[in-house]
Parts: sequence; C-alpha cells; structure tokens
Amino acid sequence: MVTPKTIVVLGAGVGGLIAASALRKRLPRTHRIVLVDREPEHVFAPSLLWLMVGLREAESIKRPLARLERKGIEVRLGEVEKIDPETRRVTISGEILDADYLVVSLGAELAPEAVPGLPEAGHNFYTLAGAESLHAALGSLQRGRVVVLTAAPAYKCPAAPYEAALLIDALYRQRGVRDAVDIAVFAAEPGAMAVAGSETSAAVKQLLEAKGISYHPEHQVTSVDATAKRIDFANGENAEFDLLAYVPPHRAPRVVRESALASETGWVSVDRHTLETRFPQVFAIGDVVSIPLKLGKPLPKAGVFAHGEAEVVAKNIASRILGRDPSERFDGHGACFVEAGDGQAGYGGGDFYAEPMPMVKFHVPARRWHFAKVLLEKSWLHFKL
Repeated sequence: MVTPKTIVVLGAGVGGLIAASALRKRLPRTHRIVLVDREPEHVFAPSLLWLMVGLREAESIKRPLARLERKGIEVRLGEVEKIDPETRRVTISGEILDADYLVVSLGAELAPEAVPGLPEAGHNFYTLAGAESLHAALGSLQRGRVVVLTAAPAYKCPAAPYEAALLIDALYRQRGVRDAVDIAVFAAEPGAMAVAGSETSAAVKQLLEAKGISYHPEHQVTSVDATAKRIDFANGENAEFDLLAYVPPHRAPRVVRESALASETGWVSVDRHTLETRFPQVFAIGDVVSIPLKLGKPLPKAGVFAHGEAEVVAKNIASRILGRDPSERFDGHGACFVEAGDGQAGYGGGDFYAEPMPMVKFHVPARRWHFAKVLLEKSWLHFKL
C-alpha cells in the first residue's frame, strides 16, 4: 500500500493551477493536493490586453479558486510567509504546512516602485486594476501621445507590450481619431521578442511600423516625472507623453528571495528538464525560475512554458508516489499569439532549447490565430476551474 502523501503547490497562476489539476487526475484521493494563493480568484492574464481596450469585462476573465474544491483540490488562501526547502515546510499566514512534495509556482513580483516616479505617472497593464484604469484613460484621451514602456529588458509575456501598442492603435482607428494620437513603444530590450530569434523580432517590428507606431529599443528608463509627463532614459534621451502604459520591472517574490531557493540570479534555479531544485522533492515552475539558454538569455517567462513545466512536474511526482519511473522531461517547446488588432493575431512557436539559437517560426497575423486565442481563453475559463 502506498503511504498517503501531501503535495503542496504554492501559487495559483497558470503553472500552479495546471500542476494541482494534473496531480489530482493522476493520484488517488488518499493523497492530499493543496493549492495555496493569496487571492480567492484566478485571473486569466492573457485577457488583460482585451480588458485594456474594452473587449472584455473584469468579471468575465476571472473565476473563484473555490471551484477546485469539488475536484478534490484543497484550496488554502493566505500569504506565503516562509519557505524552508530543506524540510519542505511552508508558513502560510502564520500557519505551518508540511509537504512531502513541494511545487513553487509563485510567479514574478511586479515592482513599479523600483523606477522613481513610475507608479504615479502611468498604468501598469499587467494587473487587473491597471488594465481597468488604462481602459478608462484611453477612453478619455482624444489627442496626444500614448507611450508603451517596458521598464526592464526581461519580463513575462514578451509579446504583451507590442500587442498593447497594436490594440491601442486599433482602438483609436475604430474611433476615427488615430490621426490625432501618436503611439510609441520605448523598450529596454535591444529588439522586440529577440529571444525568439531574428525572424520573429523583425516580424513584430514590421507590424508596429505598418501601423505607424514608432519603436525605440535600448531605452532603459531611469525615472519618470508624472507632473511634466516626461520619461528619462539612461542614454541621456527623454520622451514626453500624455498617457503612459507600462510593463514594470520584475523580481522574484520576497519569500523566495529570502529563502535558500534563490540563486545568484535572484530567481530559482532548476534542472531544465525536470524542474527539480537542488532540494530533493522540491520543484519550481513558471515565472519564478530562471533557465539559461545557450544564447546567453533565459527562457522567456510565459504561461505556455509554465503550463508545460507543470505537466512534467505533475506526471513525475505522481510516478514517484505510485512507484513508477519518473521519465517525463520538459523539452523547451512553446508558442504564443501576438494580437494585432482588428480581430487578427500572429502566432509564433518552436523549440527554445535548440542550440545555438531557439528555432521559432512566426506566422503573420490572420483571423484564425485570433479565433484560436479566443478558444484558448474560453477553454481555460470553462474547463480549468
């Protein structure tokens, strides 16, 4: 007889949700699956871009985590205050929870305050509140300059700021005021989605140029003046704006940074194929990990990778518990949609573990890719929760 085990999954984002659900499907109910998150609802983050331009309502893109209870997943709401990976002991809002297997999927912490003046000057559309406030601001602006800013070279959902600019363009064209609104992207990174390869990067840049959206790479923001509506960059240049939409700097959550899990990168290091940390029976998946690639950049932080990693981890944990060979391996394959506005989207995907460069194919925008993303959203919100 297999001794009952407790598997604790920290974080109910894409990775955590998939890991908990896959574990529950593969293990008898004698084994306990605990999913921990500070928020009572799961928000489908890819839809924040549609919310930003009024194509979705907030209530339509979130679901209560309590629904998972009916599937046999125990949902624990609370703040993860401490992680001891050696003992697999976690402190959640003052309570101790011990795990036989621990899966850390706490994502990336957004840190707009790391850039002086940034929180006061614009809208962080990577959050529900920020996407909603940006929607209101876009509705009020009839003329002027909209700047989409990436405040650091690396961030989750690499396509999102470029999608944001393209969707804002479509919004103003539909309103008939695009000629009165200038749209510009200022990016800290050297090229649009550069880790996906030169073909994809060039294709995204071309999408921006075709819509009259100016693109300014290698502009690292140093500060923002909310009163003067000015962004200052490390290269000595500055940019003025009437409306600022930004992607903030990212860092690992405090509880991870203060634990033995954090590596010299500040993120969690794992085996790139099994996602196991240096601590036995402790795994980390999704945005909280840093997986170096041959080209010198890390694997992008994206939901598609968190999903794939979660499936691998869940299958291997279940195999270990059931006395089978844990043979699943994450192979670095992934893909994403690039919303282009007007009901069209591009699509890029391939092998990010390929050497010396990721092998990614980009498909130009078409309605079928947009509809595929819509179907993904509906499937996720209907079947995952």
